[in-house]
Amino acid sequence: MLHQLTISELTAKLARREVSSRDVVQACLDQIQRVEPEIRAFISYDAQDALAQADLADQQLAGGASLTEYPLLGVPVAIKDVIAVKGQPLTCGSKILGNFKAPYDATVIGKLRKAGAILFGRLNMDEFAMGSSTENSAFQITRNPWDTSRIPGGSSGGSAAAVAADECIAALGSDTGGSIRQPAALCGCVGLKPSYGRVSRYGLVAFASTLDQIGCMTKDVRDAATMLEILSGVDERDSTSVPHPVTRSNLTGDIKGMKLGLVKEYQGGGLDPEVKQAVEGAVRQLEKSGAEIVEISLPHTEYAVSTYYIIATAEASTNLARFDGIRYGMRVAGKDPIELYSKTRGAGFGPEVKRRIILGTYVLSSGYYDAYYLRAQKVRTLIRNDFLKAFEKVDAIVTPTSPTAAFKIGEKSADPLQMYLIDIFTISANLSGICGISVPCGFTRSPKLPIGLQLLGKPFDEETILRIAHAYEQSTNWRHEKPGLAAGH
Repeated sequence: MLHQLTISELTAKLARREVSSRDVVQACLDQIQRVEPEIRAFISYDAQDALAQADLADQQLAGGASLTEYPLLGVPVAIKDVIAVKGQPLTCGSKILGNFKAPYDATVIGKLRKAGAILFGRLNMDEFAMGSSTENSAFQITRNPWDTSRIPGGSSGGSAAAVAADECIAALGSDTGGSIRQPAALCGCVGLKPSYGRVSRYGLVAFASTLDQIGCMTKDVRDAATMLEILSGVDERDSTSVPHPVTRSNLTGDIKGMKLGLVKEYQGGGLDPEVKQAVEGAVRQLEKSGAEIVEISLPHTEYAVSTYYIIATAEASTNLARFDGIRYGMRVAGKDPIELYSKTRGAGFGPEVKRRIILGTYVLSSGYYDAYYLRAQKVRTLIRNDFLKAFEKVDAIVTPTSPTAAFKIGEKSADPLQMYLIDIFTISANLSGICGISVPCGFTRSPKLPIGLQLLGKPFDEETILRIAHAYEQSTNWRHEKPGLAAGH
């Protein structure tokens, strides 16, 4: 089953000419035909274009192109619909950008092209990446491949569902407060959020510019390391990208003597008993592999959710002001520019985006700026300092990725605050600019739903969390489990 292969398995077969890139892309397209009516991970895809790219890759392989030079040559990678791919739709899951096509490639897309990847499909997402369930898309609700009555997580729910259902070999997502790691946990795949500044954001439609980071969803940790190596690096078009050398990850499986921190403040209520049990089992497994477990404290944890939702909404309010019905996207006529502006935004944005724009505009308004936004920025510094202090004692921090497994579609949509608390374990990494990865660590019993383990690392120390995640992955069999739908049961 070619569509079920990992990047490393597939590139080995392509290099030995055992399979062709066209075969692989066709296998993914066949799987999409089979499962997409139920999963609905893709907003759109162009089968002919994908096959044409595959034929070109096959010509290069036949001509002796080396996988050292083109590490993703012939590998199908699907893209979250918030990242610009020239000539392809760029809707951000919103009606306001309904017919818009990207006029240029994002930097990460240029890097994938250079590596030889086949870029196909626009993956569904919460509108403008605002949400934790992919129920806020203007086009469709994506469903979890493990149980189609449940959410896949969000906002990169389409990316996680497509990888888990084997509709693509890997996918790009974006993570503003856990939007890669949380859906990866709920769909049972690997999700990597790099440190802020490690990967260029040029060509990523902004939600909250100081929190957003592009990352990947893959079938195993080795693939995540491969993707990071290709995507990362300084970019003169993104002033926040950092000139940090990208090293090849040292996935030896040896973590003897490494110190892993368990956060005292994360042991409280709100954590589902089965999630708690699975994460405790994973911690014991890491201990068995030679890691030392140390209790640490992140004293400002209780302020993380409020701090995040003040900063994120304020930045969203500013970033989304550009969608005005005048320059591009949807336009609803009005008798003057003000009426045109309000009617376009009223019709174009969904309820969650409107809620966050209103919140953000409020916290930035005269008289409230100091009381909310400025104070949130100060608390953000305290939260970051908590992490930096903890990393003086430990090599990485171990937490659950999400407090629960995937919940039913519609279960939390009437209560936005309940939905916001789903991100409790992931948002601090974005506030602090550190790196994080989620790997599968078990399942709930009935129904059988994936559970994710999160590893958080120092800024620009992805190598360490990848090494620990890989060692854990190799000592367990969770990654071999497939949802019945994807496996064709």
